[in-house]
Amino acid sequence: MFASIVRRLIQALFVIVAMTIIVFIGVNVIGNPVDILINPDANQAERARLIAHLGLDKPLWDQYFVFVTGVLHGNFGNSFVYSRPALDVILERLPATIELAVSALVIAIVIGIPLGMYAGLRPRSPISRLIMTGSIFGFSLPTFWVGLMFILIFAVQLGWLPSNGRGQTAELFGVQWSFLTLDGLRHLLLPALNLALFKTSLVLRLTRAGVQEILPQEYIKFARAKGLREGRIVRVHVLKNLLIPVVTVIGVEFGSLIAFSVVTESIFAWPGVGKLIIDSIQMLDRPIVVAYLMMMVVLFVCLNFIVDVLYTLLDPRVRIGAEG
Repeated sequence: MFASIVRRLIQALFVIVAMTIIVFIGVNVIGNPVDILINPDANQAERARLIAHLGLDKPLWDQYFVFVTGVLHGNFGNSFVYSRPALDVILERLPATIELAVSALVIAIVIGIPLGMYAGLRPRSPISRLIMTGSIFGFSLPTFWVGLMFILIFAVQLGWLPSNGRGQTAELFGVQWSFLTLDGLRHLLLPALNLALFKTSLVLRLTRAGVQEILPQEYIKFARAKGLREGRIVRVHVLKNLLIPVVTVIGVEFGSLIAFSVVTESIFAWPGVGKLIIDSIQMLDRPIVVAYLMMMVVLFVCLNFIVDVLYTLLDPRVRIGAEG
């Protein structure tokens, strides 16, 4: 098992190095930030000074090595727009995005797993069919359209919930959080539900498929033959084995919640990293865009590594295969 973990770590490092090259080159060959940042009436000398100040006068390979050297020292460069370290600007917005993503994931787990288990245990009941029909809508409806409908119904027509911002926050461990205040929770509910809609349907259908795959297994029949109660069979045997694929998918999907929360944050004006990256792309703020993409690469690599380890711990067959 130790050799397998070391091998995965080496693979993860190669992926990160390769992605630094792809991300840096891909971002730096698109557009010219000087055209946006400088006054249109500026003369050629002023343009040249700004280009030299931003380091854009150097060859691309030289810019890349300067970038890699800075990254190894925890420096992703200074933002063109904010004139501050890009990493600091992102870290200021990151708690809002993490809070939104964790809330959406909790909603998806709390709703998706119980409903999926019910639909798997009673597949022919009318409620199960209604649940599965609802999951199809969750997959099919566009996130931006659902978000706009949420705002129209719950914020404009009914006036129950606010439509934008984080609301009042409270400090915990030196970071401001919305879920610690009632006003913050009211602001958090709509964007979290909107972001969780697709993931809830995914977890629900995955759970249902897992239950239907596990129920015909021999160890379930053996447990029933021993006279174990149905509730214990479901809790101990079905749920434990069901967690193996669910944990794998949830781990990867948490990364996608953070990386792809851009639409939800834009619709609800949620001040997170997703909204920041949209503004930075429009302004061609390359250090912010590169730092964000690299953070997402590291996040996905780390999550996949953690999921691999958890999968190995949860499923003995994987450990046996790795040792063989």
